[in-house]
Amino acid sequence: MLAERVAVWLRLCLTACLCLGLLACDTPVSGDSGPRYLDAPPVRKKNLYRLAVHPLHNPQKLSESYQPLIDYLNRRLPEARFELEASRNYQAYEEKIRARTPEILLPNPWQSLQAMDSGYGVIAMAGDAEDFYGIFIVRKDSELKHPRDLRGKAIAYPSPTALAAAMLPQFYLHRQGVDIATELDNRYVGSQESSIMSVFLNETAIAATWPPPWRAFQKDHPQEAAQLRVIWQTPPLLNNSLMLRDDVPVEIRRKLQTALLDLTDSREGMDILAAMQTARFHRADNAFYEPVRDFIRRFEREVRPVAQP
Repeated sequence: MLAERVAVWLRLCLTACLCLGLLACDTPVSGDSGPRYLDAPPVRKKNLYRLAVHPLHNPQKLSESYQPLIDYLNRRLPEARFELEASRNYQAYEEKIRARTPEILLPNPWQSLQAMDSGYGVIAMAGDAEDFYGIFIVRKDSELKHPRDLRGKAIAYPSPTALAAAMLPQFYLHRQGVDIATELDNRYVGSQESSIMSVFLNETAIAATWPPPWRAFQKDHPQEAAQLRVIWQTPPLLNNSLMLRDDVPVEIRRKLQTALLDLTDSREGMDILAAMQTARFHRADNAFYEPVRDFIRRFEREVRPVAQP
């Protein structure tokens, strides 16, 4: 099994950080700070707002990337308390959206549309639109030259609902003349890291991901990344959103949006954004994401349903 080989290889070859992060996929994170898995609705505490980030990273890496933002928000809005929440995988995260358990979401654009149906509203876009695109990673010794060379080969993605790392790549391949359903061995391996690792371990011929996880992998594991290369990339779409549940007070909504937009005004804020691999937050609302809805319609008409059986 891919997951077992990845775990063994990581224990032997990668740093303790990545190893612990992958093992945490089945283990709650201990301690009083950092992200936690929440699989059941929590007891609602007054003035507590949990930020649930879609599964960009393992929980330890998620804490390194997003806990500085949480600390900043707790200082900027002393009347509220913010906490970071991790999810085991895309499916668990999407179940939380439907159940309306987190007060704050940082979902991908497709999940943003689903969250609108559950009563969440967009207050910002996280990052520049130009940074939201899919990339295809191969080993440096790969003989692939054209997307048609993928016919009959295995390709890894994090999840069927990963927009930048699955839908955009599949739409790209479709437009290049590849039949996604019949000509590829599509493997949904659970996370961005597992997708990258699958091609490193020669489990698949190619892996789909998107720029922030690839940049993080290059930074954290330069020796392994040096054996890989980006072969193709897709056109961009809109970036991830920041959303609030509709029962969050208007004053908290206003102050939170201001705090996010102000991050580019200070060195501390720029450091927080750099940790998240995010250039800035842009003011946005639900209507801003209509181009994503248009893309999903085309994708489902030409490629496959987004929700897999």
